[in-house]
Amino acid sequence: MTRETFGSGGRCPRCGKGPMVTDSTTGEMFCGGCGFVLTERVEESGPEWRSFSKEEHEDRSRTGTPTSLAMHDMGLATIIGPADKDASGKPLSASMKSTIERLRTWDSRSQVHEPIDRNFRQAFSELDRLKDKLALSDAVIEKTAYIYRKALEKGLVRGRSIPGVLGAALYAACRDGGTPRTLNDVSSEINVKRKDVSRCYRLLLKELDLKMPVVDPIKYMARIASKAELTEKVKRRALTILQDANKMEITSGKDPMGLAAAALYLSCVLCGENTTQKVIAMAAGVTEVTIRNRYKGLKESLKI
Repeated sequence: MTRETFGSGGRCPRCGKGPMVTDSTTGEMFCGGCGFVLTERVEESGPEWRSFSKEEHEDRSRTGTPTSLAMHDMGLATIIGPADKDASGKPLSASMKSTIERLRTWDSRSQVHEPIDRNFRQAFSELDRLKDKLALSDAVIEKTAYIYRKALEKGLVRGRSIPGVLGAALYAACRDGGTPRTLNDVSSEINVKRKDVSRCYRLLLKELDLKMPVVDPIKYMARIASKAELTEKVKRRALTILQDANKMEITSGKDPMGLAAAALYLSCVLCGENTTQKVIAMAAGVTEVTIRNRYKGLKESLKI
């Protein structure tokens, strides 16, 4: 047990003689002379972290895990700690250890007793896996969890697969946040058919009254160019073509992937690059027919 004198010249308020001593194990502050306990537990004021600069030191704060919609209990649950020690730091007896272990088991079970909690736990564990697979930001994950909770409140998940509704919520969050992820990306990673995710997405738009912004094909262009291994010169020319198309308002109502792929193919033709429609179509996940149709439309509209 480690004890240290509290403060400089601190005296007992009862006897006025003994120095105040702090027990670092139990957190008690008491008189070294008469034993009068002033405080039963002192809050630890020192940091658990190290800072190597003034900015880091100012940014740190003594807080726990932030609350999150992407946790089934929003991060507000309490748990029984794994350390088998009592309040004074002494190890528990064998009989008490087994009792605490049973309490831990029932505590963890009771947290997901309701069907809605089990639903959230299954859905959000899948969402946590998708976050790494699709390289999504925390903002998109929070938005997905918010949409999914709203869908569950309205009873839209009943009778439908949890991954299907979760995939639709994720796609809606990506659309709303401007993150370039397609329905094919989401459906392949979540292992649900594209038409099922699409059906759930349309249901969410209708029932939750979601307003989705128009997808900008420019955001998909760099991704397609990277997969097709196109040069920087081609990408810059395609960017100009898409910007001109947006100004003339000829991009609305058309698949952004098809438009981006057509702009890249048109740029390849103008720059003299020997790239086929098939290569770009495979990189974009669209058909060659789509690229040809959008290519003709861009050429005529922009008079190239």
